Amino acid sequence: MDLRFLGGFKLTFEHLGRRRVTREYPDEKMPKQPRQHGRHVLNRYEDGMEKCIGCELCAGVCPADCIYVRGLDNPPDHPVSPGERYGYVYEINYLRCIPCDLCVEACPTEAITETKLFEFSFTNRFDAIYTRDELLVGDDGRPKKLPWEDWREGDDLHTSGWMRATSPSGAAAFEGVVQWSGELGYGVRAPEGGQSGRRDDAATGMLPLREVMEAHLLPDDIPFEHRGMRGKVFRARASMDKKRRKLVAARTRRAGLKAAR
Repeated sequence: MDLRFLGGFKLTFEHLGRRRVTREYPDEKMPKQPRQHGRHVLNRYEDGMEKCIGCELCAGVCPADCIYVRGLDNPPDHPVSPGERYGYVYEINYLRCIPCDLCVEACPTEAITETKLFEFSFTNRFDAIYTRDELLVGDDGRPKKLPWEDWREGDDLHTSGWMRATSPSGAAAFEGVVQWSGELGYGVRAPEGGQSGRRDDAATGMLPLREVMEAHLLPDDIPFEHRGMRGKVFRARASMDKKRRKLVAARTRRAGLKAAR
């Protein structure tokens, strides 16, 4: 018997038994990759000094000509950065930006990095041009949240992470070795996990993403503790926790509406 017609439904039937990964967006966002390219930030050292030294390398390497930088000599009595100069003017035009991450790669002091926030819009051209005051992180090291940006709880926990590869020139000896300075509010970040198994998914923000993508993995790639009956119990508990959080959120919203009335 020719099963070519029925064989076309093979992939569909295989996925019918897998758990759904659909999210109720925009109420619930999907976890993002650690190297997600989003809105930029200008970072500070742990002592509060700015990392930008106004070298203009990011502006020079930008293929879209969306970055404008002008450096200025540091005031002797109150230096802004550890170097001789600092970024006096720093602007990014997001009507031109094509989040390619080349500016991050070119920066010699790890001053500019990209957050995971890409859900923002503008009502005029002036808002699309982010200035130094808007890009520079606050006194707590967190990105400044502007009115037209859709930040959610926890979005800034792993943001402004360093984007450069952890193995210069492909040298495996540097894998898992921290090669950057500490950031204000975050300290020294954990290195990205490689293929050797030396990884900390919780510290790098990969844990929620791996949990979501597990439904798409082959059985051999799923962690042992999530297979078989253990996996069913784990998924049942996760589903119950998710429903409980949604119920609590709904009750909180209703209580807020009643109080507003």
